[in-house]
Amino acid sequence: MRQGPVFVACVQAALLGLAFCASLLVGAADIPLPALLDALRGGDADVLLILREIRAPRALLALVIGAGLGMSGAALQALLRNPLAEPGVVGVSATGALGAVLAFYSGASARLALALPLGGLLGALAGTLVILRLTRGTGASLALILAGVALTTLASAGTSLVLSLAPNPYAAYEIIFWLMGSLADRSFTHFALAAPFIALGLLVLARAARDLDALALGEDTARSLGVDIARLKLRVVVGTALAVGPGVAVAGFIGFVGLLVPHAVRAFAGARPSLLLPQCALGGALVTLLADIGCRLVPANGELKLGILTALLGAPFFLYLLTRERGIRA
Repeated sequence: MRQGPVFVACVQAALLGLAFCASLLVGAADIPLPALLDALRGGDADVLLILREIRAPRALLALVIGAGLGMSGAALQALLRNPLAEPGVVGVSATGALGAVLAFYSGASARLALALPLGGLLGALAGTLVILRLTRGTGASLALILAGVALTTLASAGTSLVLSLAPNPYAAYEIIFWLMGSLADRSFTHFALAAPFIALGLLVLARAARDLDALALGEDTARSLGVDIARLKLRVVVGTALAVGPGVAVAGFIGFVGLLVPHAVRAFAGARPSLLLPQCALGGALVTLLADIGCRLVPANGELKLGILTALLGAPFFLYLLTRERGIRA
C-alpha cells in the first residue's frame, strides 16, 4: 500500500538512525550500548578510539556511498524510462572502477590524494556518456542491457589488462581485493575525499528532478513544457558520475543498490521523480549500511566483502525484473 512521501521519508530516517547506531556497535569486537554512551561522554578511551578510527568513518561512508547509488539509480531509470537501469547494470560502476584502477596503477594516487576519486569520477562519466550515446532514441530494455554488457566487458577487460601488467603480485592482489568492494579499514580521509563529490552529485541530480517529472510524460510533452532534453541528459550524466565515481574509487565495486532501492521505494511512495529521488538517497544509504553490518555478521574467513553481498542480493532481483519485462512469469 502506498503511503505519503513524508511518512515514508520519516520511516526511512528513523531506520537509518537505528542502523547507524547498530553500525557503531557491531564489529570484530562488539561494543555494548552502555559502553558506547560512556565513550561518547569521554569515558573509555579504547572504545572512543575504535569509534573514531574504525566504526564512525565506515558508517558515514556507507551513508554517502549508498545515497549516491540509490539516487543515481532512480535518476537513470527516470531518464531512460527503463526499470532495469542502474549504474552497475549499465556499466557506469565498471568504468568508474577502471578509472580508479588506472589512477592506482599509474602511481597518480601516490602523488595526489585526489587522483583516485578523480579517476573513478572520470571513468564513471565516460561510461555514462557511452551508454546514453548507444541507447539514444530507444528505450528498449534489450538495447540497454546489451550496451551495458558490452561496456562492462570492455571495462573489465581493461581492468584485467592492468592486473596482468601489475609490477608485482602484491599490487595485483591489492587491486583484486579492492575491486570486490568493502568499507573495512576506511578512514575519515577516505570520507573527506569522496563525500564532497558525492554531495555535489546528489545536488545536481536533485535539481534535475522537476525536469524528470515532465520527461515521465514523454519527450514531446516535456519539450512543450520547456524542458531542454539534451541539457537534462547532461545534468543526469554529470550527477550520476559525481554520485557514483568517488564511491567506487574509495570502496570498490558495490553493485545493484541503485537497482533495488528505487523499486522498493517506488512501491511505497509512487514513481514521481521529484519525490522519489531524495527518498532513494535515504533508501540507498539504509540498504548499504545494513549490508555493511551484514558483512560483519556473516561467518566467513575474514570479513565478507560488501560488493559480494550486494551482488548476491541484487542479481536474483535483476533476473526477476528482466523476466517480468519480457512478459515471463518465473
